[in-house]
Amino acid sequence: MPVAAQAGHPGQQQLVQEVAKDTGKDPATLNALLDGAKKQQSILDAISRPAEAKPWSDYRQIFLTPARIEAGIEFYREHQALLDKIGTQYGVAPQYIVAILGVETFYGRNTGKYKVLDALVTLGLYYPPRAAFFRDQLKTLLELPDNRLAGPLDSLTGSYAGAQGWGQFMPGSIRDYAVDEDGDGRIDLQNSLPDILASVANYFAKHGWVTGGPVAARAQPDVAAKPLSVKDSTPQWTVEQLEAWGYAPLQRLDPGASSSLQTFQAANGPEYWFTFQNFYVITRYNRSPMYAMAVNQLAQAIVDGVNDQESAAR
Repeated sequence: MPVAAQAGHPGQQQLVQEVAKDTGKDPATLNALLDGAKKQQSILDAISRPAEAKPWSDYRQIFLTPARIEAGIEFYREHQALLDKIGTQYGVAPQYIVAILGVETFYGRNTGKYKVLDALVTLGLYYPPRAAFFRDQLKTLLELPDNRLAGPLDSLTGSYAGAQGWGQFMPGSIRDYAVDEDGDGRIDLQNSLPDILASVANYFAKHGWVTGGPVAARAQPDVAAKPLSVKDSTPQWTVEQLEAWGYAPLQRLDPGASSSLQTFQAANGPEYWFTFQNFYVITRYNRSPMYAMAVNQLAQAIVDGVNDQESAAR
């Protein structure tokens, strides 16, 4: 039977041809995989729903809960030797690796129930607004070698967007940043803690994490502070320049450090923060400055809790 007659999804024939050409994989096998994938209306509903514009005060409460902080402290202490080893190896503070897992999947407890293949077929072939991105992720998923996935491709589960594992990696991130830390010849972001932790650390390192560098620090504007229009968290002014414009740091900072200024709507009014290269790196994981601040504050709460417990035990 010709490939075209087997293609059940719009654009499937072209996609199969591209993957087969790039990888040498059997078109019949690829078609069988795609024919088994289902368009899921619940996925289209989830991605089409307008995002709620939560203020920082509400957003923060989702992630900075006592339960999430305590679980993070427990996770850090249980795996401290491995975390410290990986943190040193990649130059990334371990508490930020833990905080990513805490924000993304509550330390692996909720990695998503959607079939990854269903998610990427639905969004790549049935959702025009972002079809180019998700089709590319679907193509990447089909092209990944078996030993870079946690199991058979049609068995993988994850988020409605097709992210998988404890760190919620998209296929392109698995291809570019995931690592086989335990040396078993497979990258398993669902079951191998060394692979999971090292892959998050490698993601940060490859995006420019500065070892020992600051992430964010509170700023206090004076009444005549210059209003600033900030499009993203790319560092673009020195601390010294922001001070000259009326934003005083509430802790000692390097005057020459490159920074940005972020504003968050807290319960008692706006909060102003100097943010640095490492804050920008967190936004490579998720572009929202509120996401990056949640990761930052969860990381701080976790490491403070670990240090307090260690001090109490002495």
